[in-house]
Amino acid sequence: MRAISCRVLAVLFLTVVMTPLAAQQRAAGDWTQWRGPNRDGSAPAPSDPKAWPEKLTQKWKVEVGEGYATPLVVGNRIYQFSRQGEREVMMALDADTGKILWQTGHEAPFTMHSATRQHGPGPKSTPVYANGRLFSIGMTGIVTAYDAATGKVLWQKPGSTPVPLYTTHSFSPIADRNVVIFHVGGDDAGALTAFDVNTGDVRWSWKGDGPGYGSPVIADIQGTRQLITITQGKLVGVDVSNGALLWERPFVVNNKTNSITPVVHGQTIIVSGNGEPTRALAVAKRANQWVTDVVWENADIPLRMSDAVVVGDVLFGLANRNSGQYFAVDAATGKTLWTSEGRQAAHAAIARSGDLFFSLEDDGELLVARNNKTAFEPLRRYKVSDAATWGQPAYSGNRVLIKDVSTLSLWTLN
Repeated sequence: MRAISCRVLAVLFLTVVMTPLAAQQRAAGDWTQWRGPNRDGSAPAPSDPKAWPEKLTQKWKVEVGEGYATPLVVGNRIYQFSRQGEREVMMALDADTGKILWQTGHEAPFTMHSATRQHGPGPKSTPVYANGRLFSIGMTGIVTAYDAATGKVLWQKPGSTPVPLYTTHSFSPIADRNVVIFHVGGDDAGALTAFDVNTGDVRWSWKGDGPGYGSPVIADIQGTRQLITITQGKLVGVDVSNGALLWERPFVVNNKTNSITPVVHGQTIIVSGNGEPTRALAVAKRANQWVTDVVWENADIPLRMSDAVVVGDVLFGLANRNSGQYFAVDAATGKTLWTSEGRQAAHAAIARSGDLFFSLEDDGELLVARNNKTAFEPLRRYKVSDAATWGQPAYSGNRVLIKDVSTLSLWTLN
């Protein structure tokens, strides 16, 4: 491990996928949804550290229950969705002390298939915060809206009986204007559904495929605002205003666990998953018809469950080749710029901030590396958990929130 200090540059945000409803309530340092404030893995810059320290400081650690949901940060309050026994629980904690301020739960018994038991019974979906409300989906598909101030349940939709091997409720919801969008249902029978944030009434529904494990983004492409997601067997673009299908492409893999969140880069969509080549697709409307064309394809950087980030014109990520290799690829051409040595990690949650990228690896180590176009340049490695860390962390100023198998901890740079 090299002890190299670095200066933190200004944060570069990709604004194309920021949703107005979430943005209305987002303050500097808030982490309100899956993959951060802009849903692209971009993290607010730390509070002007002169150099990255030898060790991070653990401020507190709290038992909160099982699951992989990312903790959310809104002001000085943290929200965590987890499982405690047979109940799924939403809770609010004080960021300074880790004290639980409120918690609200519902019964949600769930038995894992033996092939997936090592990963636990979830929940695996990250809630979304918008306009003073929290929205979640549990392992059995129960959709709930909570008042973020008190934990009161505002409305709730019953779940479904999932096929145990193919747990299809890892989709993290997204809020847009006056709706919150989930992919409800199960194997071979699902529906992208927009619920009214205030009442829970269904505003639209698209029933073209079952849910995948990945989560959606929203992008404005040629003047049309569309939700883009990988479903059970497709990559689709759906009109956010009414749920109409704009375009679709086959995305079929043998175990149905499509787990990647699409990356938006200009007018292109970058996708991969389950060892498939990473591809960039141009989405366009021609002669009143939406089409998608392959811009580039790179079979050397297949993704499995680790999402990538774009910094400028470079895509950084963790390929699942050679037991985990970090890589940098030209996002415009697909040319590989570099790959690291293998055996880095089986899974990593990657984010970026200024000239850095962060990677929480599944063995409890947090990597800080530079966004270098020419070589893999790790700067620090911090041990932040002795348990498995499959969930995405949250970054807020100089704070890092780590959710492992059953605990939530807050770490700071000083």
